[in-house]
Amino acid sequence: MKIAVVGATGLVGTKMLEVLAERNFNISELIPVASERSIGKEISFKGKKYKVHSMQQAIDKKPHIALFSAGGTTSLEWAEKFAAVGTTVIDNSSAWRMDPTKKLIVPEVNAHVLQKSDKIIANPNCSTIQMVVVLNPLHLKYKIKRVVVSTYQSVTGTGVKAVDQLMNERKDGHSPDMAYKYKIDLNVIPQIDVFLDNGYTKEEMKMVNETKKIMGDDSISLTATTVRIPVMGGHSESVNIEFENDFDTKDVFELLKNTSGIILQDDIKNQIYPMPLHAHDKDEVFVGRIRRDESQSKTLNMWIVADNLRKGAATNAVQIAEYLVHQNLI
Repeated sequence: MKIAVVGATGLVGTKMLEVLAERNFNISELIPVASERSIGKEISFKGKKYKVHSMQQAIDKKPHIALFSAGGTTSLEWAEKFAAVGTTVIDNSSAWRMDPTKKLIVPEVNAHVLQKSDKIIANPNCSTIQMVVVLNPLHLKYKIKRVVVSTYQSVTGTGVKAVDQLMNERKDGHSPDMAYKYKIDLNVIPQIDVFLDNGYTKEEMKMVNETKKIMGDDSISLTATTVRIPVMGGHSESVNIEFENDFDTKDVFELLKNTSGIILQDDIKNQIYPMPLHAHDKDEVFVGRIRRDESQSKTLNMWIVADNLRKGAATNAVQIAEYLVHQNLI
């Protein structure tokens, strides 16, 4: 199994390599790919050194799978060229997510829709991934009418420049290089991505549109507010869910506790609940603070946390690749 990792030197690309190694993905040849300035440099993988390739060099090797994490512009330019030589591309950018001809996949939710003919597969937005892992089993049992979500997103979702800004501000009170318009340390920025004509940000509308596509149900109403906060380790979400059918909170606990990919952390007597501090470097989605909304019937509140670089990006992509191999779709 020849595997290319496009964007291998970036934050998510580095995590993809870590996850591939940890999960012992069967690789006969690793093909790391990065920008022109990184070609010829070396990266380490499972104790061996590998030279960074150019895009064309990687295409010429005809990898079975290419994990893309190099931004939307790169994906739009190169993904179809990889697909043309028979490579299955799993793309982490937003380039293909809402393309009606491409599948948008969270393995725990909708991997079953994948077919051998799917040569470009979209990896969803990090905030959407962790939310739908929890929403899906609840939707199947109680049918979701409406979701209101507010996110508290790690600076790692922006990239290395944002991490450096936060660390510089924490050390010196300012940063010479700014990923954000405003200081992020000791601050909260209620904007992720650009604003659209409707007053929402692109990130907020990604959550709305991607959730419906992944869960295969346009009847779900969803509204989002996405916020950047000065933390590492993962994204957090406050989620309010209104159902068609009523529920027993104990049944919700049992359902989520027994759902693959979810870890229930909800012991308020001992102040145990999900936090980025504990989700960091984990592949599961953590859920807690589950309680009935006392202001409205058939409505539930909960708190969802996951490592945005792992389950929100790298791990989800690798899980898609694992599913394709296991189902002989490569």
